[in-house]
Amino acid sequence: MRIAITGASGFVGSSLTRTLAASDHSIRCLDRVRNPGLDDLDLEWSTVDVLDRDQVRGALDGIELVYHLAAVISVTGDPSGIVRRVNVDGVRNVAEASLEAGVGRFVHCSSVHAFDLEAVDHLTEDGPKATDPNRPAYDLSKAAGEAELHKVITHGLNAVIVNPTGIFGPRDHSQSRINTMLLAMFAGRLPALVKGGFDWVDVRDVVSGIIAAGEKGRTGENYLLSGTHQTLRQLSEIAERVSGTPRPKVELPMWMARMVTPLANVVSRRTKDPLWFTTESLHALRFDPTVSSAKAAAELGYQSRSTEQSVSDIYEWAIEAGHVDGRGEGHNLR
Repeated sequence: MRIAITGASGFVGSSLTRTLAASDHSIRCLDRVRNPGLDDLDLEWSTVDVLDRDQVRGALDGIELVYHLAAVISVTGDPSGIVRRVNVDGVRNVAEASLEAGVGRFVHCSSVHAFDLEAVDHLTEDGPKATDPNRPAYDLSKAAGEAELHKVITHGLNAVIVNPTGIFGPRDHSQSRINTMLLAMFAGRLPALVKGGFDWVDVRDVVSGIIAAGEKGRTGENYLLSGTHQTLRQLSEIAERVSGTPRPKVELPMWMARMVTPLANVVSRRTKDPLWFTTESLHALRFDPTVSSAKAAAELGYQSRSTEQSVSDIYEWAIEAGHVDGRGEGHNLR
């Protein structure tokens, strides 16, 4: 099968690309930059910006299946507007171009943040979407992106949507937020925790869910891909058992962490340091309903591994990649 993957250089995109490359599929990677971590694979690369509709349309000639993963993740708002442009306009561009190109199947990797996490204690695919203007910019963009996709579905695009929770896992060359925080825990560099938690899911399980959605998912349906809910304290305890590095003993109450977010917002935007908590990241830790992947399990055969296994694999990868040395010391963590 001839497959195109947008955002192929990203964390999830590169993991999906590597998994599919092990099969007999012909893979065309669409991204603005090329991930050197995939240089060992036989892939076709096209330099594509999802905001350029004509560019996208030209890259989809002959493609049978599109996995749309290109997105901008932000916990610092959307001061330049790029989050909304990529996560909304980009989705519309790729979906419309796919329909015009005669693509037979379209899988959109959205996010659990497309749902209104403040509105429910137990989240299923029937939960309300994030449309309240007071919600974080990223959440609003993911919900709006899905709305744009549904418009194209009504015109005949055979598309399905997956909504993973907080993604972590090994082989992360993009230094995602939670993985970078775990590396800091392994190296003993995280000074304090915040009282809160989230549902964390391994990138490899997300990839399996994405592929299964393309094979079995019903057109127009959402599928939540969850892992296990863990507080940051529980996550740090697992990291301590895996690495032997003592976990942070200070755990800030949420009200105290929120007091310093005005400063943290500024610092995080300027330095892109993921170890600073921001208004948006604290929002996720405050409003963290239990997330059900029962629909994905029933219809796609979806399963997720334990948090302990994921953290252990991240630690082994971090040593292999030279991010930590196995003795509680970190290298090149940013």
